[in-house]
Amino acid sequence: MGARNSGQGIELRKGVRSETIRIVFSLDGKRCRESLPLAHTKTNIAYARRLQTEVQIAIARGTFSYEAFFPNSVTAKKIRSTKASLIAASAKSIPTIGDLIRDALELSRKTIEHSSFLCYQQIAETHLFPRWDSTPANEFSAKDLRLWIMDLPGKRKTIQLILTPLRNATAQGVADNLIDEDPFDRIKLSKLISKEQRTSEFTADPFDIDEIEAILAACVGPEERNMVLFAFTTGMRPSEYIALRWRACNAPSHYVTVAASFVDGQAKERAKTDAGLRRIDLRIGAKVALESQFAYTGDVNDLVFLNPRTREQWKGDKPIYRRWQRILRKAGVRFRNPYQTRHTFASTLLMLGAVPLYVASQMGHADTMMITRNYGKWIKTGLDGDRRARLLQLYQQTDPNRANEFPIFA
Repeated sequence: MGARNSGQGIELRKGVRSETIRIVFSLDGKRCRESLPLAHTKTNIAYARRLQTEVQIAIARGTFSYEAFFPNSVTAKKIRSTKASLIAASAKSIPTIGDLIRDALELSRKTIEHSSFLCYQQIAETHLFPRWDSTPANEFSAKDLRLWIMDLPGKRKTIQLILTPLRNATAQGVADNLIDEDPFDRIKLSKLISKEQRTSEFTADPFDIDEIEAILAACVGPEERNMVLFAFTTGMRPSEYIALRWRACNAPSHYVTVAASFVDGQAKERAKTDAGLRRIDLRIGAKVALESQFAYTGDVNDLVFLNPRTREQWKGDKPIYRRWQRILRKAGVRFRNPYQTRHTFASTLLMLGAVPLYVASQMGHADTMMITRNYGKWIKTGLDGDRRARLLQLYQQTDPNRANEFPIFA
């Protein structure tokens, strides 16, 4: 039992019941030994010497593979295990686009409005994760992004909304050194969408006085009618009038103040925008609505409008939307969503002769751009028959000093 050097990097080893031939060589400055289960015959020794020579030549050429020469050795198994660990670690260190989106959403939860966060979350679930969730971030290319955008449905505004959480995710990935380049830097949306997609989805489709009166008559109960009348004659968003409190209603001074909103189950003690923090001049229809509503909520709750069915705060615009559908069916009026009461307010003031800048201030816009772009055609629209008088019964200001604000067109 022992080892005997046979020259040329070969050792002959003899045990109690077996013999082996051990090949000795140097690799990366370390001495390596690999045993072959061969008897000490001339043929086997010659084979071992040839193998040892091949090993040295491969090492010299830089082509040596431990696993190829000695696949069953302990060292080869360690090398395989180390490689597998490195590959797994490397794969784990490369995030997917889905990982980046989730990280960006979690960050936005604390930095944007709750309603916007819910919107981005829904976009991610509907549009982003099905396509990009498992895509490695380092394989996210501008070409793939362009092809995907070209297949997206909807108008430009919708597509921009879909892209926003994805754009936020890739920008954060670049900032965190998780990806080298943002593919969004290499695309131009205007060149990827069709002419039809570039046109605006928005259409102001206001109600005329005949429809307004039919809608009010179709309301069930005075509280429902009060809220609808108030919406028509103030231009408030649904999120604003369901958050309105009595202390914001100043009838003696002829105005109501918009200072809060209620969106997706969350109260916001501020307006949607800085310009949205505004005073709205009280008009006859709004005053009538408030005076009638006071009998129901003025003494028992700070909120002006409650859900008549539950006697609790409205949870958002969805239950209002369902009621609105029922009201319009009963009224026999072509359906438009409840937000069109706001557009009705703006277009009616313009028809009656209000200055666009004044209408912008009442709507909560910072300038007249939205007014002229969306309601410009209503500025010169005439009023036939008794329509003007019927509108004034709702839209004339309660302040006697401003009751004649609208010019009379010849």
